[in-house]
Amino acid sequence: MMNETETIFVKEKRIACDGSGDVPAALGHPKIWLEIDEKGYAECGYCDRKFILKDGPADRG
Repeated sequence: MMNETETIFVKEKRIACDGSGDVPAALGHPKIWLEIDEKGYAECGYCDRKFILKDGPADRG
């Protein structure tokens, strides 16, 4: 079974990820800060979440 990458739309270019979401933070990963660049998205190296800047170049909606 293959897990689908979680996509999160955000309004800020600098975001934090700790892998928690629907699970308690203790079950996630260390908190890291990500910076969305000219591509319009950033991906977490721990949990593979993809953060897309709302109304940015990678926003399909």
